[in-house]
Amino acid sequence: MAVTKWIVDPVHSEVQFKIKHLVISTITGSFNNFEGGATSDLNNFENAEIHFSLDVNSIDTNQDMRDAHLKSADFFDAEQFPHITFQSNYFHKAKGDNYKLSGLLTLKGITKPIELDAEYGGSERDSEGNIRIGFEVEGRISRQEFGLNYMQLTETGGLLIGEDVKLMANIQLVKQS
Repeated sequence: MAVTKWIVDPVHSEVQFKIKHLVISTITGSFNNFEGGATSDLNNFENAEIHFSLDVNSIDTNQDMRDAHLKSADFFDAEQFPHITFQSNYFHKAKGDNYKLSGLLTLKGITKPIELDAEYGGSERDSEGNIRIGFEVEGRISRQEFGLNYMQLTETGGLLIGEDVKLMANIQLVKQS
């Protein structure tokens, strides 16, 4: 079996998250610095090994004060835990271009299994002759399961921020020669 290595192209990829604020609206943020890759069978992405690392200090919600608070010990504690990592256990076709991606997410020193949905966007050769493939990945995690326990309440007793975090990534991988 021939093995193919792929590397994430950060210029043509993005990693975002969404979380409820005051239970009435949604805050969107992103991580601007990340790296990752995959190893697959030459002719098939089924059962590919996938790994990813996010730089917590690159968090960006378009509000400097909020970003600083998210980097603090109240949330991600970027000084002690500078990276969020993912290592796949399996990547299997569900139907058509849709896949299930399962693996271990490590956030704030806590490692737990998660399952994500991935949609294959296709394959194309770029102007320099490199083969590229694209995936859109989505999923949800419970922030408290990963030690993000900030529990400030509103005047009416509701949570200032929601429990569930929606994860979204548009990833372009470049085949390595």
